[in-house]
Amino acid sequence: MTAPADETPPRLTDSVDRLVAEWGIARPDLDVSPIGVVTRLARVRAHIDAELETLFAQHGIGGPSFAVLATLTRLGAASGVPQRRLMDELGLTSGTISVRVDRLAEAGLVERRPDPEDRRNALVLLTDRGRELIEGIIPAHLDNERRMLAALSDLERETLADLLRRLLVEFEGAGRRTRGPQGLGMTLAPAHVTLAMRRAVGLPAEPGLLVRAVDDGGAAARAGLAEGDVLVAVGDEPLRSLGRLHIVLDAAASSGRLRLEVVRGVERRQVTLALPGPPESGPGVG
Repeated sequence: MTAPADETPPRLTDSVDRLVAEWGIARPDLDVSPIGVVTRLARVRAHIDAELETLFAQHGIGGPSFAVLATLTRLGAASGVPQRRLMDELGLTSGTISVRVDRLAEAGLVERRPDPEDRRNALVLLTDRGRELIEGIIPAHLDNERRMLAALSDLERETLADLLRRLLVEFEGAGRRTRGPQGLGMTLAPAHVTLAMRRAVGLPAEPGLLVRAVDDGGAAARAGLAEGDVLVAVGDEPLRSLGRLHIVLDAAASSGRLRLEVVRGVERRQVTLALPGPPESGPGVG
């Protein structure tokens, strides 16, 4: 039965709503809205991890072992995958990946071979037993993930994936000097890094993209941008992510110009960036 058209459907609540409400009473002076996102991500992740581990346990392994076996399967190198590559793919230290591979080797699921191109490295490959195990788990794992998302429509899943992608791009770019979009001639840091760095030197919070470096002679340099500037808006629209910058660049391509609001220290200024045309041949530099 659906609610009458003039009635507002009841608002769904969860454990985090109670948490936010209690903080609102205990400390009404604080903006606790980030809890609504960060804590929900953590609690959903905890439920997901528990469901995943239940399925993995049915096959006699745990999540860490599955991650190694699945990565070896995905990379699909018949001669084996360099252990350093596994470290990079899984974001693990040398010691952690060694322990995981040792355990899988003891269980007869993987084996190590010398790397003919690097005597200090080893190649890791699936055994027949390991390949049979992971090939049986993967379809069940995907079905399990699909089941956990059953409350969302296809469109809702796509929307959630897009939002999470936008956030993940910012964090994945935080640990390295991220090039700006092609042809702009600058290196940028995401908004959460900008906030931390400005706070560290006593500057007011500005949730924008921090200019970490400017190429000599590039578009950014010609517009007068400098290291330490913060790109805070495009026109009248806030600019808080690298993904958003790419979107507005596509929209501005026809005019060839991009009007930015920039904060330098505590002063705000307008900058017009001349956008490069499409490269004539070969890849350009960002």
